Amino acid sequence: MRVAARSLSVRVAAAMVVLVAVVSIVIGALTTAAISSYLTRQLDGKVAATQGRAIGALHNGGPPPDAPHGQDAGTVTMYADSSTAVGSVITADGELTELSQQAIDALDRVAVGQIRTLDLPGLGEYRVHASSAGPITVVVGLPTKDIQNTVNSLIGWEALFGGIGVLTAGGVAIFVVRRQLRPLRRVAETAREVAALPLDTGEIGVTARVPDQLTDERTEVGQVAVALNTLLGHMENALDVRHRSEQQVRQFVADASHELRTPLTTIHGYAQLSMHQRDPEFFTHAMGKVMVETTRMASLVEDLLLLARLDAGRPLDRRPVDLSRLARDSVADAEIVAPSHHWELDLPPDPIIVIGDEQRLHQVVTNLLTNARRHTPPGTTVTITGARRDHVAVLTVHDDGPGIPADLLPNVFQRFTRADTARTRATGGTGLGLSLAESIAHAHAGTLTLTSQPGSTTFTLALPA
Repeated sequence: MRVAARSLSVRVAAAMVVLVAVVSIVIGALTTAAISSYLTRQLDGKVAATQGRAIGALHNGGPPPDAPHGQDAGTVTMYADSSTAVGSVITADGELTELSQQAIDALDRVAVGQIRTLDLPGLGEYRVHASSAGPITVVVGLPTKDIQNTVNSLIGWEALFGGIGVLTAGGVAIFVVRRQLRPLRRVAETAREVAALPLDTGEIGVTARVPDQLTDERTEVGQVAVALNTLLGHMENALDVRHRSEQQVRQFVADASHELRTPLTTIHGYAQLSMHQRDPEFFTHAMGKVMVETTRMASLVEDLLLLARLDAGRPLDRRPVDLSRLARDSVADAEIVAPSHHWELDLPPDPIIVIGDEQRLHQVVTNLLTNARRHTPPGTTVTITGARRDHVAVLTVHDDGPGIPADLLPNVFQRFTRADTARTRATGGTGLGLSLAESIAHAHAGTLTLTSQPGSTTFTLALPA
């Protein structure tokens, strides 16, 4: 019963049944009142006519009559003067019978000109009317049992037809409501189907959807269906993003562990050899290798820590930074490190000022130049161009080297991505430079994009000016 009471179809059907029952009761009550009023007015007319005949008989015969004078059965008549009151009632067989004293006393209390319903002892309910004929008061009454019988019969028929109407309305309401709520049940089935999926692990993909024929937004069920489909779409995107993020974290941890294992293995090996070798020259060489690997490992840890801080949304320093000066300083350093490359600068005469963290922006420019130096052969021309375009500071790093392999382009900004693992390890690369540069650009509300083909590779850094 509690389950049924909570069902929307049952509740709606019950509400419709209650409404039909209330309407039936109201209509029945109004109909009964109208019929009763109509019959009472008819009876009042008959009472007035009967009273007229009684007064006429009084005028024609002098004293109170001792015959019914054509009156209906059940008619009561009372004549009263200042001293005496007599009354009679016509029996069912047309005979005239005297009224009891209790009935006469009840009739005697009716005021002249008043018409009212009165309960006469021993006779029942009557409609009576009093009028005067000179010194004599004439009170005439007719029984109301016919009205009561008619009204009672009407109430019985109303109850019967009302009950049939309520039962019919209940059956029709349940049928119609269930038919109309069928699309809503389809929406619920879709929701249950999605809820049964293992959403806690793995890639979700495309889940179930409410059919298009049920997504008419002109209806309430259609609006619910559209909202559910939209919610499912957002949920799929969120779960897919979560899955990709988990995969990236696992890959990131694996790559970081791999990168840290190499210098730790080297340090451990040279430490063991140093314990067995007493040669001072070998000891000096071993300590030199340990220093190189620890420096490389410290750089990797610093990069990982910076990435973690950027991912966590840690605020950076915010002050005016001259991007032109950063480009000139970085190029000057690159010319010393890689004199075999051709380094060119193309900057506007006015400084390019941005708001941001000078140290981190310098790291971005340095990483871009380092990337061009490491992955291009000697003799490559690297051009750094700066400009201001519609309140945006743009710095491009272009080289005419062999370009980035096509299969590497989609992942070039991912962490620990390297084109040549052996060569970049030998030169100290960890595959975090471009990922760091992109993260720092995003932290400054900017972007870092790449276009590459054989003979032309361009990184474009855009920051709010």
